[in-house]
Amino acid sequence: MGNYLPNSPGERREMLEHIGLSSMDGLFFHIPEAVRVSALDLPEGLSELAVRQRMEALAAKNQVFRSIFRGAGAYHHYIPAIVKSVTAKEAFLTAYTPYQAEISQGILQSIFEYQTMICELTGMDVSNASVYDGASAAAEAVAMCRDRKRQKVVISGAVHPQVIETVQTYAFGAGVPVEVVPPKDGRTDLDALRGALVPDVCCVLLQQPNFFGLLEEIPAEAVHAAGAKLILSVNPISLGLLATPAGQGADIAVGEGQPLGLPLAFGGPYLGFMACTKALMRKLPGRIVGETTDADGKRAFVLTLQAREQHIRREKASSNICSNQALCALTAAVYLSAMGPGGLREAAEQCAAKAQYAAARLCEIRGVSLAYAPPFFHEFVTRLPAPPDAVLAALEDSGILGGLPVRDGILWCVTEMCTKEQIDEMVGIVREVCEV
Repeated sequence: MGNYLPNSPGERREMLEHIGLSSMDGLFFHIPEAVRVSALDLPEGLSELAVRQRMEALAAKNQVFRSIFRGAGAYHHYIPAIVKSVTAKEAFLTAYTPYQAEISQGILQSIFEYQTMICELTGMDVSNASVYDGASAAAEAVAMCRDRKRQKVVISGAVHPQVIETVQTYAFGAGVPVEVVPPKDGRTDLDALRGALVPDVCCVLLQQPNFFGLLEEIPAEAVHAAGAKLILSVNPISLGLLATPAGQGADIAVGEGQPLGLPLAFGGPYLGFMACTKALMRKLPGRIVGETTDADGKRAFVLTLQAREQHIRREKASSNICSNQALCALTAAVYLSAMGPGGLREAAEQCAAKAQYAAARLCEIRGVSLAYAPPFFHEFVTRLPAPPDAVLAALEDSGILGGLPVRDGILWCVTEMCTKEQIDEMVGIVREVCEV
């Protein structure tokens, strides 16, 4: 109170007196003395210049890699300059959840345009206003599929490990059984998956491309024949080349929207996109913005659908997500607008082509081989004759962030940001370590 607002001491006293208190401490009378912090022991304040110098010194400890060959859920892509230019405008930067929705026509339109683009990208009928990240989107999608007779969840072991953990966390709280089908040769074991489709299975969660970068065969018919819903977690950039989730038979499409114009950061903020068929629309968590006309016949936007239980009967709600990642969703919409269908396809083609080139060059090194058979999109795993830690340390010494160590070797990622020269340099360093 008063720390961020320009209130004078007299104004503070007047406000306290109005609510019958004599001091700020009275605001916290209901908190036991034993758990109150009496003194924070904060250091003395610094000048603006001193703070800047302190922060710059701390930032200098970060290592900024000039080449990046790691993905595993967060990807280094080109972001057109117009994306930051638009999203940094105050009208967008300060806008938040539209509680008085019809007054917030600008933010409602930005959400509507985002939803429209996600539907075009996924081939689905309806999209929400985004959730926190790709993992929570997958967990929320699982919750959409549960009913009284069907509770069990089946997940491919080739899904991103953190997504699996998030789904399991959600399921634990709801007392929902989860079966993870171990992968076979880097892909979903389809025979084991079909064997897991017992009568009480509500949904199956698959990832395309999967965690190891491989393209999966999606058994949509088998899933639907068992009476279950199919959730497909997708990389949005890959949809510039691959069939849409709807085209692959999915009932719900989810994914991490970070590749759509959001820079790499230590944990975000990112956004999770969710889209589904019309049949599941009323189970979609969060907000849905719709288009209508106002009293003058002009184009207008409204909050079309949101489950009341998310606010007033939370114990009966299938989801308690009431917010949205509006600024991140706007960023994704601006990125998709700037790239267009042609730009998105070109980015996807460059990712795939450069990944193929990098994999071929690495496999020229004696003792290096692909751990799993193609096809893959822009990630792949290689086995190495040298310890992965030694390879990655050598790359790091040269300012290159190598792939992610996984059970069968290193998971590499190549995007349009990787040049041929950078790939060749990376391969040369790996060769030096492996052929000693």
